[in-house]
Amino acid sequence: MWPGGGFPHFASIVIGRVAHVSDETSDTEFDRDLDPALGDAGDDDLDPETADALAEAERAMQGARDRLADVPAEVVVTNHVMGLYELAAIHLSASPPDLHQSVLAIDAVACLVDGLGERLGDDYATMQDALNNIRLAFVQIKGQVAATDGSDG
Repeated sequence: MWPGGGFPHFASIVIGRVAHVSDETSDTEFDRDLDPALGDAGDDDLDPETADALAEAERAMQGARDRLADVPAEVVVTNHVMGLYELAAIHLSASPPDLHQSVLAIDAVACLVDGLGERLGDDYATMQDALNNIRLAFVQIKGQVAATDGSDG
């Protein structure tokens, strides 16, 4: 059940697709009781080719999780910050600029950079500069859009 009831409306967050997060005391097996529709991992109704493909996909996901576990969290978070920065830049450089979408991405960058601060590690100053730069670009582009809209009327 999703907070507030029901299930998510978007495919990117589906129970069973979300990476399992555990600590030392948690069971490492995915708790399939969360969504009975997923069935058993060893479902006998699968043909051998599908079962092999599923097993390979599960091995690949476990390999990706294992590799990710070796990367410091601040590196992964910084990578996400830069992804959000790029998302904001894409929306700002669209024709016409999508200010609503870009400000959401900029606010997300700010939440991470301002909220986590020096916990981001050695790249914190770079992330602050990136945030300041994308904010400045937003203000400049918003001003250009306003000037263009004003001259059209």
